[in-house]
Amino acid sequence: MKTHTSTSPIPTALSIAGSDCSGGAGIQADLKTFGAHGVFGMSVVLSVVAENTVRVISSFDVPSQIISDQIQAVFEDIPPESTKIGMLGSDEIMECVAHHLRNLKPKNVVIDPVMFAKNGFALMPKAHRQDFKQKILQFADVLTPNIPEAQELCGFEIDNQEDMKKAGAMLYQMGAKSVLVKGGHSKQGANDVFFDGKEYYVLSAEKIQTTNTHGTGCTLSSAIAANLALNNPLLESIQNAKDYVFQAILHSLKLGQGNGPTNHFYHLNSSALKRNSKIDG
Repeated sequence: MKTHTSTSPIPTALSIAGSDCSGGAGIQADLKTFGAHGVFGMSVVLSVVAENTVRVISSFDVPSQIISDQIQAVFEDIPPESTKIGMLGSDEIMECVAHHLRNLKPKNVVIDPVMFAKNGFALMPKAHRQDFKQKILQFADVLTPNIPEAQELCGFEIDNQEDMKKAGAMLYQMGAKSVLVKGGHSKQGANDVFFDGKEYYVLSAEKIQTTNTHGTGCTLSSAIAANLALNNPLLESIQNAKDYVFQAILHSLKLGQGNGPTNHFYHLNSSALKRNSKIDG
């Protein structure tokens, strides 16, 4: 249920992340997700990534002064009601973002520890993953690692649901206020494990057999941020986001020659198809 109660005319959310020129992941996916939820989206570009559904060609990190200026521009004029943080490609970028998180203390911070592209390209170089744990993780109201990312952060193999719970507890101890360990990479299904510091919640879902999953992690974390901007409770926000991503994958788009994107506006597209069929008929 959408329960926005702010005095602003529309809920607002900010994506601090890398861009994806092919439109399926990164800031582009985040802004589409915000829009699909009726939330006004803003962005701070950290890195410009040249990628498509098949491969990552290159990545360019935005200078920290420009990152700082973007953050200042947003927060001095339209402070967001939630903030999603994605790709952090260097120690310098982490230092810059951590500085602003410490000083601005934004609400409802959702951090997706983006480490790998679908083809294995390292979007967070291994040398900086320890820096992420020390400098960024503590600011997460919700941390959303997938299994490979949780393994990197925790230092052990995750083979089952009990391992996912163990990882959630460990990441909570590292400083995250709550942790959603995503199970999409699991061979046992698509169940996620959410730990809020007190209780474990297993969020089940059917696994869809498709290769069109480009940007699903970005989309899930920004959907959680959108729900929090709408003032929905945390667990409800996570379940709503999971349901949204399921439908976006179910109605995914076979675009490109590799892992196609999810369909962020599946509900609008289906409405348009129905209208067009009526016109044609």
